[in-house]
Amino acid sequence: MVFTVQGQRIAPNPQPLKDVIDALEKKFSVSILYREQLVQNRKVTPDTAGCNNADKALRTLLTPLGLTYKKVSPTQIIISEVPVNTDKKENTTAETQSLLRGTVRNEKNEPVPGVSIIVIGVDKGTVTDTQGNYSLPLEEGAQKIYFSSVGYSSYVTSVKMPHTETVRNVTLNSTMTDLSGVVVAVGSRAGQRTFTNTSLPVDNINGADLISTGQLTLDKALQYRAPSFNTVNMPVHDATSLSDPYEIRNMGPCRTLILINGKRKNPGSLVYIQTSPGRGETETDLSAIPIESIKRVEILRDGASAQYGSDAIAGVMNIILKDRFEYTSFKANTGITSKGDGFSIGNSINSGVNIGQKGFANYTISFQKESRTNRPGKVDAEQDNIDLGDGTAAGLEKVKAYLAQFPDARNVNGTPAITAARFLVNTGIPVNDNATFYANAAYVYKNIQSYANYRTAYWKQDPYYLLHDTATTYLGFGPTFAGDLNDYNATLGFKQEKELWTTDVSATIGGNKQLYSVNNTWNPALGAQSPTTFRPGGYGFHHVVGNIDITHTINEHLAIAFGSEFRNETFTIMAGDRASSVGVGPVSFSGIANINASTSNRFNMGGYVDVSYDVSKSMLLNATARQEYYNDFGGAFVWKVSGRKKFLGDKLSVRSSLSTGFRAPGLQQVNLQIVQQIFTPGMGVQTKGVVSNKSRQAQVLGVPALKPERSQNFTAGIGLRPTRNFSLTLDYYNINIKDRIILSSDIAHTADNNTPLDTVLSANGIIGVSFFTNGISTNTQGLDLVATLKNLRVFNAGRVTINLAGNYTMANKLLGMVANPKLISAAGQEIFDYMQEALLLTSRPKFKAILGSELSIGKLSVNINNTLFGPATFRSAGLDRNLKMVFKTKLVTDGHLGYQCTPWLGVSFAVNNIFNVLPEYVLKTLNEDGRVLLNDPVAVKKNINAVTFNGRYGIATYDGSHFSQSGTTFLLSINCKL
Repeated sequence: MVFTVQGQRIAPNPQPLKDVIDALEKKFSVSILYREQLVQNRKVTPDTAGCNNADKALRTLLTPLGLTYKKVSPTQIIISEVPVNTDKKENTTAETQSLLRGTVRNEKNEPVPGVSIIVIGVDKGTVTDTQGNYSLPLEEGAQKIYFSSVGYSSYVTSVKMPHTETVRNVTLNSTMTDLSGVVVAVGSRAGQRTFTNTSLPVDNINGADLISTGQLTLDKALQYRAPSFNTVNMPVHDATSLSDPYEIRNMGPCRTLILINGKRKNPGSLVYIQTSPGRGETETDLSAIPIESIKRVEILRDGASAQYGSDAIAGVMNIILKDRFEYTSFKANTGITSKGDGFSIGNSINSGVNIGQKGFANYTISFQKESRTNRPGKVDAEQDNIDLGDGTAAGLEKVKAYLAQFPDARNVNGTPAITAARFLVNTGIPVNDNATFYANAAYVYKNIQSYANYRTAYWKQDPYYLLHDTATTYLGFGPTFAGDLNDYNATLGFKQEKELWTTDVSATIGGNKQLYSVNNTWNPALGAQSPTTFRPGGYGFHHVVGNIDITHTINEHLAIAFGSEFRNETFTIMAGDRASSVGVGPVSFSGIANINASTSNRFNMGGYVDVSYDVSKSMLLNATARQEYYNDFGGAFVWKVSGRKKFLGDKLSVRSSLSTGFRAPGLQQVNLQIVQQIFTPGMGVQTKGVVSNKSRQAQVLGVPALKPERSQNFTAGIGLRPTRNFSLTLDYYNINIKDRIILSSDIAHTADNNTPLDTVLSANGIIGVSFFTNGISTNTQGLDLVATLKNLRVFNAGRVTINLAGNYTMANKLLGMVANPKLISAAGQEIFDYMQEALLLTSRPKFKAILGSELSIGKLSVNINNTLFGPATFRSAGLDRNLKMVFKTKLVTDGHLGYQCTPWLGVSFAVNNIFNVLPEYVLKTLNEDGRVLLNDPVAVKKNINAVTFNGRYGIATYDGSHFSQSGTTFLLSINCKL
């Protein structure tokens, strides 16, 4: 019987041998197997306090008892009786021997070489050959056989040997597939728990499952594996294309903390300022981590500010990297959409080397290139003439003639062209049995090429022939936007386990730098001297993080942890070339002027204490407290308590948590400034754009300084595990956020220009500005469901696993009033309008469910995944305020087929969105006035034109949709194991 519970101090008094073995398991982080009869009714007076390794302790303990042991792996040990070497034993004849033979395979029916096979209680064993075959002579009678191999769950079986040859084939489950017993690193600082024992809801998604989605980046793969995670490609949003916004539980991208191997990863440098989900926030670039380097992803679906500090209000995502080297994997893939665009080609290699019994160096290199996709709509001539033409009857004829030739107005609306190179390495080098130096580093370079709205001949002119030849017919011009992203992170640390103390000291650096270029356009302010290529500047973010984490196991019931974190952050706004910021800048994208360029810095320190107490074998309590200090806004104190109670053994558990949290204003939010200085005749130089919260313009408008967001989190859930092959968890969450930071709507002059606000705007040369402020408070409630049924036998040789996961948002709403500054409120304006409310609170699916099944039979594996996207609601600019736009509930089905041609060569083919399901929206009423509008075909057409830019964005509107508009995509992959 194996125990893996928390250890205890060894007392000098006689103790049951079984208890002493349990304590050694904890002390040396090993699993010890034995027959129950060997330890029953035995008491010992242990003298192992001075033993610094498991070998010495076991020799000291077992030798006087006539017992011995054998290490079958660095962390697995078998105790047996000392064999009696007599002539009778040595001369055992074939008359009393039988042969046990068979083949060991994994769940994909691949042979597993090098499996250790041990006869429990007898000093006898063997290993499988390169084809997974084994043979083992055994005496007649009942025998217990133990199978183990690195990367697989161990397996014990009983065999009754007759006086004939016996065949016993065995299937080992990959530890990457069965994560129910994996120790998770998030949830508690004091005592790490398995997935089924944690007091908090944690998703475990292994790397193989991410790869089987057929998606090319981590963020898009999580969209189809984690129900509470949402992201989507934006149809066109310039720099947003470098990293699409994502969020957990519909709470914005900056409220989920991203860790790599338990260490904080740097956020991006870009703030989303356009009308997309996540407006006014930053995110951590998940696409920077190559999927092939990931062992598993842990998602803690609960507020964790007390454990990890700022940014963990919605939860924590911990990306666990591959460690011990098993084989070199080289993968090549190519894909395309059903429309014939979006062609992709890529390759990756994951390899490494093992250093001793515990050390390793594992690296991944990945290259990917994707062509753009285009899903344009049909443009409405009448409205385009009104909005972009001259509005006359003659002008309408010109517009119609143009659109007859180019119905989509030559607009490009879809995913950008992407080129990416990713590099990652993860290492661990043991100093001795109890201490390890570890390090990991990652770097990604990404280039995107996207398109602004095409400037048709009736919309924008090229009077100086900068963009077309005089001998050709002028059709317009299409500005392009290119972005270069460099993202990096690295951690170096030292971890030591001594007696019942664990110390972890580390230093982490990380950064994100983005530079932009705009081409095929011109700056009207420069006339004939304008260039057609511009360098608008960019943004940079860098941080340095130091961590000290100490854990002490006081006894088998009580463990404490404490530690501290220091972080230094730097945010840089980089000016572009002068031509990009003169006047209003080039058509489509203005550059950053020198007046806006800046470098800002801050530091913070934090400390925490965490206590984990097993009241009994079935009841766990955990408490954490944390104090933070920031040099720019002061301190914050947060806490968390959680508990879990088991019933019916491990078959039923009830868990709950209550916590407070905070999120410090992002350095980017505090200091971002993108203003244009425009000369207006008779009015002088005027200001327009996004102004810093610390700027003079914000101060004269009465905007208060930013302060931290505060949160209160409550979760409660149940977990069922009635059998080894079935588990189910259901969790309720309720999150209140006070003083939530938003990017305000544009504050400009009123129509009558006669309010105190107008006077202040005119006196300070302001045309219209947006700013960051603690403008709203929100409440988010919902349910998370995760269920798994595995190892269903089909066709005798096959196995099926079925997974169901879902998220339902019960509420995502404003609390109280919007915090409008008095000057702005008195003028009848709002810093948070109905359009922003929809973007922040209802633009993600109200519910999302994922039903997946995987069949493994022989060399073949088949995976079918169904993702149900619930309705999402937008209220875009131009849409009548009495209406809302609701994207319909849609079901997207994906398929993945894999075949292992040989032990070293595998092929897979993925079809995503098999039935070519596309986003589809309808206009719905909010009141009686809205019902009148929907009964008027002219009004309906006008409103649809407003949200689709006169039809250019017919599938996913300018503000996006609830899932991708690309349709069916195909991906062929070849994987070689070397």
